[in-house]
Amino acid sequence: MQKRSGSSSAVAAVYAIHLQSGLPLNLYRKSLLSQLLNLTVLLLVSFLLPLSTLPSKSLFIANLTPKSQYRKAAHYNITHCRRQNFYALPAAHWQRLAQPPISYLETLDLVDDAIDRNSSIAREIFLASLSAVGLDEHPPDPSPDGQKHRLDWRGAATPQDMDKANTTIRQLYRDWSAEGAAERQACYSPILASLLSEFSSHPDKSPIKVLVPGAGLGRLVFEICRAGFTAEGNEISYHQLLASSFILNHTARAQQFPLHPFALNFSNHVSRADQLRRVMVPDVHPGGALQDASVGLAVHAFERIGMSTGDFSVIYNDDQHARAYDAVATVFFIDTAPNLLTYIETIHHCLKPGGIWINLGPLLWHFEGSGPPTTTTTTTTTTTTTAAESPPSSSEPPNPNLGISSPGSIELTHQEIIPLIASSGFSIAPATQPPPFRETGYIQDPASMLQNTYRVVHWVARKESGSASGKAQEKEKRETE
Repeated sequence: MQKRSGSSSAVAAVYAIHLQSGLPLNLYRKSLLSQLLNLTVLLLVSFLLPLSTLPSKSLFIANLTPKSQYRKAAHYNITHCRRQNFYALPAAHWQRLAQPPISYLETLDLVDDAIDRNSSIAREIFLASLSAVGLDEHPPDPSPDGQKHRLDWRGAATPQDMDKANTTIRQLYRDWSAEGAAERQACYSPILASLLSEFSSHPDKSPIKVLVPGAGLGRLVFEICRAGFTAEGNEISYHQLLASSFILNHTARAQQFPLHPFALNFSNHVSRADQLRRVMVPDVHPGGALQDASVGLAVHAFERIGMSTGDFSVIYNDDQHARAYDAVATVFFIDTAPNLLTYIETIHHCLKPGGIWINLGPLLWHFEGSGPPTTTTTTTTTTTTTAAESPPSSSEPPNPNLGISSPGSIELTHQEIIPLIASSGFSIAPATQPPPFRETGYIQDPASMLQNTYRVVHWVARKESGSASGKAQEKEKRETE
């Protein structure tokens, strides 16, 4: 899944995904949401949150705006700046490089064409998202006094938002192109194999609920549902959710959109043809594939797939999710935790006794190098801010669960993680030395002169029967009193 960091949100929504099925749109909301969204859907349907349910409109707009600005920003940052640098070369040199066989200016023109084609799907994602949340493509003009209208999304994106949008566009290559199949085979197939092995005695797999934290663009959720299970994804990044919503709900056919995943990178190419090569997305039409996978099944796939948004360790730590899932599948996810114990405890809380946690991924800790939390002390003359160097007083109240926004972080090794899981109410095979590595790239260009390879580990942990999380134990105690 997409590597990411971001602010946590306790707001969550779970909604069924209905893909060009002719069925009415059903949105399933959690108790935190105040009202249902009523939409009339003619041809396509959307599973996006209504704007009113997000932590703030500005947060959603900031995540939405980069999709509209992708073309302009890419042209400026990628080709315009390179043309300026090209003409800054000595005249005799740039004139020579402008001629065959280099023809560098023609190369930049071809990259501009690739940016335009990439921007077509970025714009479609943007327009579908605008429509779903009731925003206009052309927002109202500023008032006479210069005040920006509250629904004006223009200019809300930061450079960080633009970087995330670029990464999301490239991740379509990994999750939804035929050329990304090798990475999906390496990362998703072991998860599916573990699920099918565990539940091989269940002819009807629709009652088996599988949770996928860090669902990204939704391909693993889609494949788990396609295999007959009930699949629920969770994703904190709205950039990812907007793109997955579009692919799952708004594509009309396979091979619908051209994409140039490596055109914006000028390094380590053997040829310009490698840099500019095109893929088509999606490789399958999700609606049609799930329709085909539902033939002969008691529960249609459209009723067995859903998504939630927000911080996993906040949303899934409540009573509603206690012992609710038969399996949890994490792919390239556990290293997004500043404190892995919060993920372990949340997964333990969610799983039914005997349920399994299937993991595959590396340990590229996202919060490594983050500054320590600070404390502020004030006297009559000075205010001092220092990093804590000793444990807090036992009289201090415990920190609230802020998910990945909670203070503190720690990086663990594989050999430390396995016994930590074993001591947290799971049974898991002891760590071996060396681990049984699997090698895979992550949005890796197979033609590149630079190959970055992850050596990932794949393991399965089982929640021990009779093992209840702290919250579940408290609930059971209340019910017996």
